[in-house]
Amino acid sequence: MYKITKKEQLSEVVWLMDLDAPQVAQHCEPGQFIIVRTDEEGERIPLTICDYDREQGTITIAFQPLGVGTQKLLKYEEGDSIADVVGPLGVPSELIDEDIEELKKKRILFVAGGVGTAPVYPQVKWLHEHGVKADVIIGARNKDLLFFEEKMKAVAGNLYITTDDGSYGRHGVVTTVIEDLVENEGIVYDRCIAIGPMIMMKFCTLTTKKYNIPTIVSMNPIMVDGTGMCGACRLTLHDEVNGDEVKFACVDGPEFDGFKIDWNECMKRMQMYKTEEGRAKLRYEEGDTHHGGCGNCGGDK
Repeated sequence: MYKITKKEQLSEVVWLMDLDAPQVAQHCEPGQFIIVRTDEEGERIPLTICDYDREQGTITIAFQPLGVGTQKLLKYEEGDSIADVVGPLGVPSELIDEDIEELKKKRILFVAGGVGTAPVYPQVKWLHEHGVKADVIIGARNKDLLFFEEKMKAVAGNLYITTDDGSYGRHGVVTTVIEDLVENEGIVYDRCIAIGPMIMMKFCTLTTKKYNIPTIVSMNPIMVDGTGMCGACRLTLHDEVNGDEVKFACVDGPEFDGFKIDWNECMKRMQMYKTEEGRAKLRYEEGDTHHGGCGNCGGDK
């Protein structure tokens, strides 16, 4: 059992939890994730590690309660324990294996959208601790959905906030900020790491490709099982030299070269899995009153 040592609401839709998981805390690196199960019959939920404290033996996760598993997780409070935490899983960020002195010479840009702010933070923090400055763009639909602003400000070289509705920071989407920084402020970036919703990462790569900025993205949004067995996170990478490659986000990633990803294929697969997830969510929310009748959700079978 793994005790919840802290629970905090970060924004209108995002929650943070600290979990007592000393073995994971000792071995995890930025970019990795864990699998959690609330109880013996709970579904496996892949969640990115957004911070860790090796001395305290805790890891931090941030999640948006959308499916059944995360809705169940939300009901747990500080002092409660969940059944399982498995990890660290996935390949750490490529940044941690690079020469620090070389990284200091690079201009790095992170783009965080929505819940993607959580997995961006540990990478920027790790760079800051090693003397590497990185610029960060945080984007959200409105001010109420923003979080980690102060934490990010403490570790970022420059922090740019943007909201779709203009309620806070700049007015516009993250790609507009990228264009402004490159075209109007004349900043030359050597690399971009974009983490957030699929559609945001797709358009980030389309934007950065115009400026020839190599871009890494996290394919965590399409993960389900986390072990490579279910096949939900299967994706195709297009390579002009080596040809197409099939990868799995959970075991080969979650981070990949954004320019190589077949975004249309990934987004189509994501929609396929959302259908069953939506049905499960409806059954969970309606409980004993879920009798079906619509002919679509399967609740009447």
